[in-house]
Amino acid sequence: MAKNLTTQSALEGKVWKLAGVLAAAGVGFTDYITQLTYLLFLKMDFEKVNLGYPSNIPEEIWWDKLVDANGPNLIALYESALDQLSKMENIIGTIFTKAQNKISSPVHLKKTIAMIDENDWLSTDDDVKGAIYESILERNGQDKKSGAGQYFTPRSLINAMVDVTKPAIGEIIIDPACGTGGFLLSAYEYMKPHAIVKADRDILKNKTLHGYDIVPLVVTLASMNLYLHGIGTLKSPIECLDSLERE
Repeated sequence: MAKNLTTQSALEGKVWKLAGVLAAAGVGFTDYITQLTYLLFLKMDFEKVNLGYPSNIPEEIWWDKLVDANGPNLIALYESALDQLSKMENIIGTIFTKAQNKISSPVHLKKTIAMIDENDWLSTDDDVKGAIYESILERNGQDKKSGAGQYFTPRSLINAMVDVTKPAIGEIIIDPACGTGGFLLSAYEYMKPHAIVKADRDILKNKTLHGYDIVPLVVTLASMNLYLHGIGTLKSPIECLDSLERE
């Protein structure tokens, strides 16, 4: 049975410990965090189902089916799930953009699923979930071996840019090369204290932020990063496109 998350640092430690195991099996950290994103979304969706909310995900690929599967059947089920979800619309299709399985070993995939299954994610505060995920992205971005350093801009620089631009409720914030969404999140945190009434909070979460990136992997990570902060839960504000393609 799943348990509540203990501390942010404890969960990060579990994530990195498993990353080491998978790295020894030839799964790079960038691939690992992508699979973590896919599986985490499926787990949170299933937690919603258990609370009585409807799911847009086909029942045959729900989280409990992955938990019960083993061996080659697990790999086949997971790959079928990724294929189906990549063809869906709204937030699901964006997060699963061109999704592929990068964990070929059933044993290692099972370990990853088991780690996620140990915790209740939906009941955890958005700020905590978002902080955990963002810290993992940050460590990945700083790791030269991961090849993802190009995606991470230092938080101090991002915050300085936001402080200078002073975004306000009602304005539109666009990052044409958004990476994993750091600038958008910093802008969101800057405006959040000023969104006092519900109407302003709705505008901030669903209409204010927009990001574009040309790399499908980055679109997945950015969409999930914002989703875990409670932003764009119905339709992701991140799109996979080339900002220089047209005026």
